[in-house]
Parts: sequence; C-alpha cells; structure tokens
Amino acid sequence: MKLCIFGAGAIGGLMAAKLAAHRENGSDVEVTVIARGPHLAAMQANGLRLVSEGATTLVHPRCVATAEEAGPQDYVVVTLKAHSLPAAARQMQPLLGPATAIVSAVNGVPWWYFHKLPGPHEGRRVESVDPGGEVSRLLPPERAIGCIIYPAAEVPEPGVIEHSYGDRFTLGEPDGSRSDRVSALSAALVAAGFKAPVRPRIRDELWIKLWGNMAFNPLSALTTATLDVITGEAELRAVCRDMMLEGQAVAEALGVRFAIDVDRRIAGAAEVGAHKTSMLQDLERGRPMEIDALLGAVVELAELVALPAPTCRTVLALLRGRARQAGCY
Repeated sequence: MKLCIFGAGAIGGLMAAKLAAHRENGSDVEVTVIARGPHLAAMQANGLRLVSEGATTLVHPRCVATAEEAGPQDYVVVTLKAHSLPAAARQMQPLLGPATAIVSAVNGVPWWYFHKLPGPHEGRRVESVDPGGEVSRLLPPERAIGCIIYPAAEVPEPGVIEHSYGDRFTLGEPDGSRSDRVSALSAALVAAGFKAPVRPRIRDELWIKLWGNMAFNPLSALTTATLDVITGEAELRAVCRDMMLEGQAVAEALGVRFAIDVDRRIAGAAEVGAHKTSMLQDLERGRPMEIDALLGAVVELAELVALPAPTCRTVLALLRGRARQAGCY
C-alpha cells in the first residue's frame, strides 16, 4: 500500500510517524510525506521525531517537497485547512492514479458532502468550500473517504511532533458502504496503533465535531476568549448554544442524527479547559482563517433547507469583518 500525507503538519505528522514506525517493523504501508520549508528540511536531515506519552520515537519516512517526486499513490491523506484545498488540489494531481482514494481529514463541511447522499440534494456542490466547482473537478467526490480527526498534536519545532491526546480517526464512505478501500485503510491505521472505526453514517460523526467548531472557533476569534470562558460565561454560552441549535436544525433537515444533546456537547468542550481555538491562533498570527468551512458553509446549507439561522448569520458577518481587518480573509 502506497500512502501519502499531503500537508504534514501536526496531525499529518502524527499519522506519518506512527505508520512509518510500523513500516520499520515490517508493515507493507509505504509512507511518503509532502512538506515544505524548515519542517521538510529537518525531516530530510534528521528524520521525524514523535513525542507521545513520555516516549520519543524517531522514524525516517520518505519526505519530499512535491507531488511529482512522490508519484501515484493508493491513498492521499489530506490534512490541510479547508481554505488551502483549491490550490492544493491542483498540486496533488501527480499523486492520483486511476483508483487513488483521497482521505479527507479536513475540518468543516467537505467538498464531497452531497456525494451519494440520498435525497433531493444528492450531487449538489457546496460553494463555500468548492468555489466554482474547482475542487470537485480536480478531486472528484467519488475518490473521497471521510475522515474525522480526534487527536491533538503540535509542531514545537521543525521535524518534531508533540502528541498530547487522542488516537482516533473515524472513517466512512460517502455512500455508507464498507468498501474494500476503506476497510484496508482502517486496518493499516489500526495496525499502526490508532483507532480507526468505519462508520456507515460518516456525516453524523462529522457534524458532532463541526457542531462545536462552528460556534467555539468564531466566538473565540471575536472575543479572544478561551474555551473555558466561552462555555463558562452565561452570555457567551447562550450565544454559543443558539448557534449550535441552529446548526443542529440545519443538519437534521439534511438527515443527520445527533447522538448527544447540545448541553452535553458544550460540557465536553468545557472539560478541555483554557484552550485557545485554532481560529483564534490563526487570527493572532495573521494567518488565513477557516471561516467558510466551519461557519460559512453552515449558513449556505441553512439557505438550502430554508432555515433562517439568524445567530449564525450575524456571527458570520462579524467574523468576516474582523478577519478582513486583520488581513486573514
């Protein structure tokens, strides 16, 4: 099996490191990492170092700068932020053979959302994450396997991944089948030490994560508050809850089933403590923000199912304005 990690930051690096370690112990998974800059240079010179649960593992996956160097793959795991995908899709073309699967480990509403989704919207494009249909043209939705990321990790210095918690990557085919390709990927990840369940309703799992991200991230960027403050202050918690209930109504109108209620989801976020969301970190560092995938797409879907979503619309307008002022949108 040939597997490429495209966008080997913290999460991609974590997956690459554990797969490469298993490869060194006899696995048939050949891992290639596509990275850039100092991170790539450090991995090429010194290997990839994973620090997890007090232990340090040094591995030497194949690390390259371009898709041309990597060549066609069986699986391409995309661990980029959603706003990077249109440009990245063009760069990824040399990785794609006739049967290459794209493992979509990207937060938010994905470009393949309506592919093989039974109902009146099957095959529809989500403009917020696939402007002009460019992503779908370059990465046809039939190539996609959904992947929901649960681990937390960071890159404290080039060539080093610090893994703080979590080991689950939930997988699912857009049509809900347990295909040979998703089963083989799950088996490879499990053999490397991850949990990788295959779910028949991957969008349900997608929404449980998006449910928090669509509210916590925007509110943190607008207020600079950490998760404990957003979930603990009554006024902020109320806005957050309203946004999440609007999102739930949209998702349920599209057939999603929620296994937990909104207050339990907020309580789960509160347990994380004084965590600074990725959107707030991006704002502080002047980097592009994941506004469209996490909230813009939710508002687009609300329009599709004729729901008003007033709180989400208001927060989206404020967030876009704040991001534009900061040069992050």
